[in-house]
Amino acid sequence: MQNDKEIFDMLKDMYPQHPSQKFVTSTENTLRQQARSMSKKRIITRFSVMTSGFLVCAFIFSWLILYSENSEVSVEINDYGATSSNAIDEKEPVVYIYHSHNTESFIPEHQTKKSNQMFSHTKNVTLVGKELSKALKKLQIKAIHDETDIAKILKRKDLPFSDSYKVSRENLQQALAEHNSIQMIFDIHRDSLKRQDSTIEIKGENYARIQFIVSKTSENYDVNKKFATQLHKQLEELYPGLSMGVAEKGVTPQNTYNQELHDNSILLNIGSVENTLEETYRTTDIFAQVVKNIFEERN
Repeated sequence: MQNDKEIFDMLKDMYPQHPSQKFVTSTENTLRQQARSMSKKRIITRFSVMTSGFLVCAFIFSWLILYSENSEVSVEINDYGATSSNAIDEKEPVVYIYHSHNTESFIPEHQTKKSNQMFSHTKNVTLVGKELSKALKKLQIKAIHDETDIAKILKRKDLPFSDSYKVSRENLQQALAEHNSIQMIFDIHRDSLKRQDSTIEIKGENYARIQFIVSKTSENYDVNKKFATQLHKQLEELYPGLSMGVAEKGVTPQNTYNQELHDNSILLNIGSVENTLEETYRTTDIFAQVVKNIFEERN
């Protein structure tokens, strides 16, 4: 049996150790092609890995930015929208707003100059009350705004206009029974004065002047007058001339304006028949701040 050395020597003799140049060249070319192929595969693999890594990083980075922006937007909405709304909705109402003469309207809002026809079931003082309610809500003061169409009820029941306060009284009594948190009550009307008497210019803009009416025949006359005077004084401090002061009525004809039902109950004349709704809205925004100030002083 041949050993390993003998076999190796035999192979050397059978296959020359010096291959031909053609064989060398062919083998070299084959090896180079394989090397280039392997190099391309490695480059493609590296590129694929690098590209995938870049895309993953870009996705993560974009997601982080989007999440951050969404978080900021969410916080902003919560701070000034949803949270505030939820917070105010959870509170008990402290202000009650209603309209015994709900159809009282304004000449500039209609195509007519006949003041005796300034009554409307759409554009009327109810919108003024709605604006006040919205302004109070922005200041974190919850209000109940009663938009009952008193005129419609009077017509349906065939009642005289003088019974307006009796009809509006029913909803007020119900609200007081259901919400002992109510501290202030405003029955909003508009006056019938001339424009020059019911309007004031403040910083280049026109505002509807406001007047506070207190019934002298109400059991709560003293406390209501004190409350009305406080409102008047604070308005005067902020915008002199915006308030027309406190008027005492209800004697002839006798009318308590439902003010005996609760303390701090006032009838408000915001503007007159010749004012615009926009002018009354400007006034309600200021008045809302006064209401908030007094509420905070008392609580």
